[in-house]
Amino acid sequence: MNNDVDRHRRWLFGAVAACGFVPVLPALADERGKGIGTKAEAEAPVPPTEDLMREHGVLRRILLIYQAGVRRLGQGEDMESAIFVDAAETMRDFIHDYHEKLEENHLFPRFKKAGRMVPLVEVLIAQHAAGRKLTDQILQVAPTTRTDSGRRKTMIDAMTASITLYQPHAAREDTDIFPTLRGLVTPNEFDALGETFEKEELARFGADGFEQTVKKVEAIEKRLGTDDLTRYTPKI
Repeated sequence: MNNDVDRHRRWLFGAVAACGFVPVLPALADERGKGIGTKAEAEAPVPPTEDLMREHGVLRRILLIYQAGVRRLGQGEDMESAIFVDAAETMRDFIHDYHEKLEENHLFPRFKKAGRMVPLVEVLIAQHAAGRKLTDQILQVAPTTRTDSGRRKTMIDAMTASITLYQPHAAREDTDIFPTLRGLVTPNEFDALGETFEKEELARFGADGFEQTVKKVEAIEKRLGTDDLTRYTPKI
């Protein structure tokens, strides 16, 4: 009986293989479950558009910090000024001085040269300049907002304006600019752009610059009490 079963299994294996299918052996399946290939995936270069979009994730988390600050300060809550100093410094160092410079130096010139979306690009550049001014305002007044109600209002207004500015700004880049970029460059140029981004990130922030910036934002969120993602889930 066992011999008959073994012969049937060998016949079935050969028939499947002949059809071009390779069955997954249990041992191999177990290894796949343990994450074979994850090292190669982790070491794979990040495409430039994905790089920019995940940096937008950092931007949006800073805007959420601003949003919580606007609401709570507006209600008269006494809040630690350093929270907003640290958030605005991250906005300045990572978004204005790095992320936006990548766009201005490496993306937008390609659109202008190709004559594509030039009016949109001009608006985005102007918004970058406006965003930097708003961040400068926050950094200037944040240290004294606990004792000066006028400066507190100035900071609330600047954070509100930053939210109003950057929500549609990032959305238009994600849906219009970044998808169009692939059509403006060759595959080799696209890959080279990703390498350029990685080199500039390393030069400015050192190893794991993005990851370290995310950790900074997480630390601010914990001090603010907005780090628990479940608090945003509606009770339906």
